[in-house]
Amino acid sequence: MNKQQIKGVTNQVTGSIKKEVGRMTGDSSTTARGHATEIKGRLQKGVGDAREDVRESREIARERKARRDL
Repeated sequence: MNKQQIKGVTNQVTGSIKKEVGRMTGDSSTTARGHATEIKGRLQKGVGDAREDVRESREIARERKARRDL
């Protein structure tokens, strides 16, 4: 797990909480900010997931190359 994934999940949870607090209090501004933070978190996590996939692919490629060089 990388920093982007952690930040993304944190923002998703924070946004979800803000959104619910806004709904419970009837504050549409807080609800909107919470929704925006939640979406930001989803995007951050997606970027983190993509980075992790690239890192794993590079690692696999290095391992395959090392086996071929033997």
